[in-house]
Order: sequence, then C-alpha cells, then structure tokens
Amino acid sequence: MLRLDGVTKVFRTGVFGRAAFTAVSDVTFDVEQGEIVSLIGESGSGKTTVGRMILRLTRATAGAVTMDGRDVATLGRTDVRAYYGSVQGIFQDPFSSYNPVFKVDRVLGMIRTNYLPGMSDADWKAKVRGSLEAVGLEPADVLGKYPHQLSGGQLQRLLIARALMLELRFLVADEIISMLDASTRIDVLNLLGDLRARGLGVLFVTHDLALGNYISDRTIILRRGRVVEMGSTRKVFDRPAHPYTQMLLTSVPHLSEKWGAGAVEAPTALDDASDGPLRPIDDDHFVAI
Repeated sequence: MLRLDGVTKVFRTGVFGRAAFTAVSDVTFDVEQGEIVSLIGESGSGKTTVGRMILRLTRATAGAVTMDGRDVATLGRTDVRAYYGSVQGIFQDPFSSYNPVFKVDRVLGMIRTNYLPGMSDADWKAKVRGSLEAVGLEPADVLGKYPHQLSGGQLQRLLIARALMLELRFLVADEIISMLDASTRIDVLNLLGDLRARGLGVLFVTHDLALGNYISDRTIILRRGRVVEMGSTRKVFDRPAHPYTQMLLTSVPHLSEKWGAGAVEAPTALDDASDGPLRPIDDDHFVAI
C-alpha cells in the first residue's frame, strides 16, 4: 500500500528564502493496489506537488510518504532503484521528459539496462512491441525517431508505454491525457482500467471532474493544498458536501446544453476561511468541516 500521512510541503520564497508558501498542508490518504484514486483540484491547488513527493522529486517538509509501511524518503540507493521499479510517474508535459539527443529506442532501452538486464533480445523486442501497441502506437512509426520528430500525443503515449514495461505496482498519472485527442483519451483511460484489473494502483491527478468520475474508485478534492472532501467517487459526485466540491461540479458544462440557453454560470467565490479537519459524514465519505 502507498500512503501519505500528514504530508506538508512548504516552499521558501522571497529574498534569501525569508518568506514561506505552504503548497500542501496535512494531506493524508492511501492508494491500494488495484485501485484508481483521482486527486482533483484547480491549477495551483497542490496536486502536482503531491505527486512529486510520492516520486521523491520533492521532499516533504512534514509528514511521510510510505510504501508498505516504509518511509520512502529514507531509502538508500539500492532501495530507491527498487522503488522506482514499482512506482513510476507520468507528467503533463511530455517534451520535458525526453533528452532531445536520444532516439526512442535508447529511451526505452534504459528500462532494459536498469531493470531487465537478463532479458533476451527476442523477449525485449516482443515487450517493446506489446507495450507500444497497448497505447495505440505502431513501432515502425516511433522507433528510430528523435523526440522532435513526434507529436505531443505520441510522446505522452510513449511515456505510458515505458512505464508499462516495468512490473509496476503504483502509477502517478499527472494530467497524462491533456495532450491527447478525444478518441485516444478514452483508449488511455480504458488502458488504465485494464491495468487496475491486473493489480496496478493509480493516483490519477486531474482538474477534469468528468475524467475523474469516469475512471476512479475513490476521489480526493484538493483546495489550496488541503483535502476538503474524500470518499468513494459515487458518493463525492452524487452527494457533494463541501461548498468547494459543489462549486466545481456546478461549473462543469453539460453536453446536452448549448451556450446562451442554460449557459453555465461563473461559480461564486468561496471565503478564505481555513477548512477544518476531515470528518466522516457517511461510510467512505469525509468532508472538511
């Protein structure tokens, strides 16, 4: 199990770091294997920072991220490699994830070098082909190419394919379909659903409520770095209890409505009062009161 327990991240700002900005505050939740958990919030709510702390790209100021009860911040070099063999992340901007002088073959080959050194050439070629085809890519269209020769959507799918080559237990998927067209988005979401059935746990980071509702088992609503509502996706979407969750849901346009007739109204701003601790209001449904 992957768990965050009271995780807080404070960034030092200003001249000589004398000021501070709290990006994430006292966040606690877990992700089980075979479960997709959506982390939903507006831009700047701290979603990506949470993902980066899980992946050890940012160190938590307080609290702990644990994997099977072990604090991932304390892992040594050998254990870190094993951790990344089980936990991987895919982020929104695929262009920043590639070395521009490496061809796709070399990018994928790093997986073999670091994690599958004993695999035969024939088995490796079969794994590459299977992983690429699983995300809708033809090997002939991408292998031997440099990143600049591929589209953003192709690069994003390559990142997913690369992660699939490992025997992952958990995946941090941060806005991974934002650069894909509508048909490919559904393909990738359905792929995540298939992987969940095989035991993969996914933290699905998004600002798109419809996507979160479509794919996730549980939903976490993040506002200004704090969890304000959390529970089964059905309960959070069907019976939203926090004003912020209600505001987000009423802001979503409906396909059955045209602009100008029943147009979506701008949401009313919430006050700046701090949200209290999470309290249960139903089985597997918590809200900050």
